[in-house]
Amino acid sequence: MRPVRVRRSTLPYQHTFGLGGSSLTLIGLMVFTGVLLMLAYEPSPERAYDSVIGLQDQFLFGGLVRNIHHWSANLLVAVVLLHLLRVLFTGGFHGPRRFNWVLGLGLLAGILAANFTGYLLPWDQLAFWAVTICTGMFGYVPWIGEWLQGMARGGTEVGSATLVIFYTFHTTLVPVTLVLLMAFHFWRVRKAGGVVDPRPPEEIVEEKPDYVSTLPELLMRELAAALALIAFVVVLSVFVNAPLGAPANPGMSTNPAKAPWYFVGFQELQLHFHPLIAVVVIPALVALALLAIPYLRYPRELSGPWFLSDTGRRTAVLAAAVGLAVTPVLILLDELVLQPGAGLPSLAWRGLVPLVLMGAAVFGFRGLLIKKFGASKGEVVQAVFVLFLIVLAVLTVTGVWFRGPGMALVWPWG
Repeated sequence: MRPVRVRRSTLPYQHTFGLGGSSLTLIGLMVFTGVLLMLAYEPSPERAYDSVIGLQDQFLFGGLVRNIHHWSANLLVAVVLLHLLRVLFTGGFHGPRRFNWVLGLGLLAGILAANFTGYLLPWDQLAFWAVTICTGMFGYVPWIGEWLQGMARGGTEVGSATLVIFYTFHTTLVPVTLVLLMAFHFWRVRKAGGVVDPRPPEEIVEEKPDYVSTLPELLMRELAAALALIAFVVVLSVFVNAPLGAPANPGMSTNPAKAPWYFVGFQELQLHFHPLIAVVVIPALVALALLAIPYLRYPRELSGPWFLSDTGRRTAVLAAAVGLAVTPVLILLDELVLQPGAGLPSLAWRGLVPLVLMGAAVFGFRGLLIKKFGASKGEVVQAVFVLFLIVLAVLTVTGVWFRGPGMALVWPWG
């Protein structure tokens, strides 16, 4: 899965931060601990919660195994997202690496699916109502929404059929798909000659790169990084337990009822946009834009320098600053000031109008980058990506820590 020889310049840890190998390590931890958990878990509403309690109380290191599985899964989402950012910020999606970007997006989707299908399995209040919210979002998909919701739940409500469906996907289809995608992804990296060589924009490219043997130069570094990561996860799991609330009660909702943290941003978005726009249109547009990134025409396909250039670095920082400054203000304006449009249907006032305004703002931001900074197409794409990422991050933080009962805005320490 690795080239026989690699460029010496790619070996320092700070070039790639070992994110690809870290992802593989975390997936390995998830599979290993997941198999152990299957020995004790019973996928039925009557026994699921008690089997988790029994696992923690009656099995030697059972709680630790569950904690490692939980934290590995959550860390994996963050690590894969960081890996995606590293590839974007170093232009590692050009030429023979184009389709590998698509495979990486597929892996991210698969990892989110693995987390989501596993989220319900403890069958506690937190999991039950989070899955109820997320599967309820399927109902907003035009024409096939109710069918999708029924397929996900195995009926009209979250129940025993839902638990069996999620357990089956979590233990068979999703892991097999992830392993196949991951193997294909690593093979494509090898065929492309390994990772790109991240470097400062001003650094001169070596005319004759110095190559070294993968074994032991690369593999020993990866092994050391993997062992350090495993040690970190184990220590974290010793001191911080995986959450487990009260047993699921379909007749009494939690208040507030929130989606898993990696979907909370879209739940927060639903408070400010019409549900059709928040959970269907915007995610679809973002997904299409991400898939299109490597296939756009770039005047110069530059791979290697972080942020492509000094201009790219400045525009990325500007985009992050705009996202951090503007998003909280818009949330507060919508929450405290703006009123529903008189005589306008909800889809227009809460959907089409803000969507058009958002598109115009992005287009204006693009024009500013080109006119003020002379940004290239690649630098504009990078900056817009950073802007949307920061907006989603602010929405997620708001939904996780600043929403209380009734999804009202609260101070986290209140």
